[in-house]
Amino acid sequence: MGAMDFENVTSEELKHYQQVHKEKEYQLIDVRQPDEYTDGHIPGALLLPLDELEGRLSDLPQVQDIVFYCRSGARSQAAAIIALDENPALQKVYNLMGGFMAWDGHALMDFPKIEVFSAGASLADLMFRSMDLEKAAQRFYLQMYTRHAAEPYAATIDQLSKAEEAHARAIYKHWAVSEASPKPFEELYRGLSGEILEGGEALSAVVERLDAEEDHSCMGLMELAMTIEVQAYDLYRTMADQSADSAVQDAFLAIAQMEKKHMQMLARAIRKC
Repeated sequence: MGAMDFENVTSEELKHYQQVHKEKEYQLIDVRQPDEYTDGHIPGALLLPLDELEGRLSDLPQVQDIVFYCRSGARSQAAAIIALDENPALQKVYNLMGGFMAWDGHALMDFPKIEVFSAGASLADLMFRSMDLEKAAQRFYLQMYTRHAAEPYAATIDQLSKAEEAHARAIYKHWAVSEASPKPFEELYRGLSGEILEGGEALSAVVERLDAEEDHSCMGLMELAMTIEVQAYDLYRTMADQSADSAVQDAFLAIAQMEKKHMQMLARAIRKC
């Protein structure tokens, strides 16, 4: 692959790409500055400012596709050229045409709240914390279902509630292999507090926002739920990106993949609004 052998993609093409590819197959890289990133970024994007790229080329994934983006598409095009000039053997490299200005998907403000995980924690501790976050998400959906059980989208909310517990069960398998005498899932899950969501926000605060939407539209409720799922996806993708442990990376990428399915479920539920 030569230095100009990258492919330009539109916002719609990128969204389709994300839908049909697993998380471990690609890396989205934001080459803007940190303040631009905190003002809004595409969920799951790794921040790597263009002025740092040359010194961090070794950080680029060698076995994943890379999607560069910036504000308008100019800096990211330069990033693609620089990356391929240094390493022509990279997997497929894409540039988002129009950059973040053209992105019409869900955007997030601020950095992912990785402080919900303890720095330097073991895989077992990380997975235990992940189960607790999943329980908080389940509790949110149970609250939402209770308030809107008669609505046409209630079946989707109930399905999401059950899916959060299923996520926790999947995470439990990662946790249990490191424990000499692991508690049965049901006992362990019942004892989790589930007070903090993946976005770093207290469940009680989000429930207050849910109550504030009581007299609002179905769309407002769906967007609140979508924000929670996108924050979860952003967090787990970031945790995978920041880990040097392949087992931790694989575990968090698997969770991010599950969260992406939740976003797709909510997208379909919006049609019922």
